[in-house]
Amino acid sequence: MKLCIRAHDLGVSGTESILKQLELLNLDGVQMVCYKSYDDIAYAPGAISQEKALKIGEDFSNAGKVIPIVGAYFNPVHSDNEKVVQCVDIFADYLRNCKALGCDVVGSETGSYNDDQWTYHPNNRTDEALQAVVSIFSQLCDIAADCGSTVAMEGVVEHVCWNIETLARARKMIGRKTKVIFDLYNYLDANNQSEYLSILDKGLDTFAGEIQVFHLKDCIFTNDRRPLQVPFGTGELDIKAIMKRIRNYDPDAVLVLEETTGKNIPYAIETVRTAWESL
Repeated sequence: MKLCIRAHDLGVSGTESILKQLELLNLDGVQMVCYKSYDDIAYAPGAISQEKALKIGEDFSNAGKVIPIVGAYFNPVHSDNEKVVQCVDIFADYLRNCKALGCDVVGSETGSYNDDQWTYHPNNRTDEALQAVVSIFSQLCDIAADCGSTVAMEGVVEHVCWNIETLARARKMIGRKTKVIFDLYNYLDANNQSEYLSILDKGLDTFAGEIQVFHLKDCIFTNDRRPLQVPFGTGELDIKAIMKRIRNYDPDAVLVLEETTGKNIPYAIETVRTAWESL
């Protein structure tokens, strides 16, 4: 197992500072979102160059740290088509340069008709929405195929690919090589939160062999639309049961702490490692 974190959750910027934090925390690497972790890399087409990517990749490799996935998240069903085109161009830049970073997978969620809020909209669950997502991600998969990289997709209950079945259907419709970012919390709402282990089992079965990373979050069950996210290891999810299932699925799985920051990071790391090593 490799335990990683989103680089921008470390609260620092630049390779030297990121690597220092990884060493202090005994973490194996990061999910890298360059425009959130480097002051000189903007969220704009052409901002990530081969030269910059190579330098980052070499420094991580020399430090013995990994970048298992690159994030270039965008909303493919945003109402501003010019914005979608720009975001696709940025994602394509990362597909072309991710190998220099030491990784060949670039990922995104599938978006919402609520634009920049990324929240539930009834149109998200229509065939039109799914077709739009499939069209955009198919374009990206064609670009990925040309440069030897891979697109990863992440489902969220409030987005277009809102459950395991919809994400599986989208990937089948795309008909090209894709990977999956699996975030159990993302699939939970007030109606299914108590069934989270069954949802995990279904995901492991459906996406067998195709999960690039597992995002780790924790929550408290509520009567609201979504369970309340809390610092990892302090919620109601049975972390040991989750780790057992993931370890049985893949003992070399890559786990990524997401939205775990500041003083909560050391406890989250201890919680994961203790649960994993006790199995």
